[in-house]
Amino acid sequence: MNTQHILVTGSAGRIGRAVVKALLARGYQVRGFDRVPTPDLESTASIVGELTDPNALRQAATGVQSVIHLAATPDDARFPRGQPPNDGDNFLSELLPSNIIGAYHLLETARILSIPRLILASTGQVVDGYLRDQQLPVTVSLPPRPRYLYACTKVFLEALGQAYADQHGLTVLVVRLGWCPRPGQIEEIRASRLGQDLYLSPGDAGRFFTAAVEAATLPRYAVVYAASHFTHRMAYDLGPAERLLGYVPQDRWPIGAEDF
Repeated sequence: MNTQHILVTGSAGRIGRAVVKALLARGYQVRGFDRVPTPDLESTASIVGELTDPNALRQAATGVQSVIHLAATPDDARFPRGQPPNDGDNFLSELLPSNIIGAYHLLETARILSIPRLILASTGQVVDGYLRDQQLPVTVSLPPRPRYLYACTKVFLEALGQAYADQHGLTVLVVRLGWCPRPGQIEEIRASRLGQDLYLSPGDAGRFFTAAVEAATLPRYAVVYAASHFTHRMAYDLGPAERLLGYVPQDRWPIGAEDF
């Protein structure tokens, strides 16, 4: 049994369940943190709480060596934005509490507890402008061109991680995740050549985060992409993930899509 303790936030979600499963298979001591209990974890290892509750985060993170931060409000409520009166958004109600305030509380918890390694889940939506313009493959050196408000919160998360790495000596790996479909999105990917090239399977998600935990050394701060094998054309430059972590995808759309 591996003695390393790992906290996975968002552990009951689509990607979280795949990551928890992969880590347990490798023998890690996994602790989950989510709004609901986490499948596959004992009740004592599944902590129910909100990212906006620093005490709950402190309880969940005490004694861990790595944090995989997946928890977030997952998308814009409406995009493209509608016409009045249907032109509202979920920034103040959902994105701000979970993705901005929650991210701050997580990084503060890591700082206070001196957690050695943080793996922060960003999104390919932060470079959506390049994807839509077919400026492929998108590299990590390009400045953000976020899709909309949700992606803007992830730009904040990436910058926050860099600030805490620089100012507090944390090791922070940001991963811009490919498309892990929610219910109802599988047909959308099936109809999109680009969507198939952005796809990230549950199996590859598990392999990526396991590799991120097991990498012997990491830079103080780095950004990488994670996706499965492209079907038509390479969309994300996966070279940095392979060089830093040894991550090489094994799946290709539509392998694993129904598991989401």
